[in-house]
Amino acid sequence: MRVLLELIRIIVICAIVGGTLVYLLKNAYLEIGINTGKYSWMGFFSIFILIFVLYRNKLQFSGWYNGKGRNRLPKKVSQKLILSSIILLLLPPILNLLFN
Repeated sequence: MRVLLELIRIIVICAIVGGTLVYLLKNAYLEIGINTGKYSWMGFFSIFILIFVLYRNKLQFSGWYNGKGRNRLPKKVSQKLILSSIILLLLPPILNLLFN
């Protein structure tokens, strides 16, 4: 039962937090004049990478599941994932300037 509750919690976190951040990012891109049709997938993946890192390093320890596999991501892996997420966030404005 705890595993099912944790799975529902993960889905809610991704849906509410991820959806809200994607919406805000899409509006921010529109405000600065970026074609969101072409490049919005980069922001989508960037946000969900950040949510994954946040969940693995902080949120999984406050949930219902207490079984195996509750380890933090190694520091180097967290840094690389966060860096790739930042790059994915910054790429749409750069690509829009280059190709338009």
